[in-house]
Amino acid sequence: MIRFLLVAVIVIGFLILSIPVLIVEWIIGKFSPMTKEISSLRLIQGAFKFILWVAGTKITVIGEENVPKDTPVLYIGNHRSYFDILLTYSRCPIRTGYVAKKEMEKIPLLSNWMKYLHCLFLDRKDIKQGLKTILTAIEKVKSGISICIFPEGTRNKAEDETELLPFHEGSFKIASKSGCPIIPIAMNNTAEIFEAHFPKIKPCHVIVEYCKPVYVKDLDKNDQRHLGEYTQNIILETIKKNKELV
Repeated sequence: MIRFLLVAVIVIGFLILSIPVLIVEWIIGKFSPMTKEISSLRLIQGAFKFILWVAGTKITVIGEENVPKDTPVLYIGNHRSYFDILLTYSRCPIRTGYVAKKEMEKIPLLSNWMKYLHCLFLDRKDIKQGLKTILTAIEKVKSGISICIFPEGTRNKAEDETELLPFHEGSFKIASKSGCPIIPIAMNNTAEIFEAHFPKIKPCHVIVEYCKPVYVKDLDKNDQRHLGEYTQNIILETIKKNKELV
């Protein structure tokens, strides 16, 4: 419980103490939007890395060389833990927005930081609004901002981490319409940080592998029509491969 309390204090303390920083960042953004966006990115990445250290999380990263450093991408990952966001966002080389559930937009201060970082809020119950979010994500990518989405749509609570939920195909329009590469992210053992023994946070070893980029235009027509299934298979096989490393 001590780690849980420490993480909770860090998160709440950061949000409260960062109020002046939000104001400063807003002012900077009036004169140099890019400077604001990069400084916000690095600040949050530093906070996430600190939280992971406090949680006692040992991270093995594989294939990070597969992530382009000079072009936006669509990150696609399996999703079993709240910590998946910390694990992946702390390693993004360029500006990156995450697609989050609409409910998070109501959380004071957290939503402010998320908007600074180009995060988008998806209403899973409203198809029309969901389409607008995807269209906005496409424009973000075209402007040089990577997007990350967990296409299972919610945290997967299955006991076996190889039992993935179906990937929503609509998410992949971000890549097919913008032409950006897809970077599949396969994560092993992340639920062991917190969810597997809620409310305790326990030290554990996780694997994060960035698979080789998928270029939609290079796929055959059938795979292009079923990008969700195609990408899910890549992630699933990688999770199976890395189980022995945990």
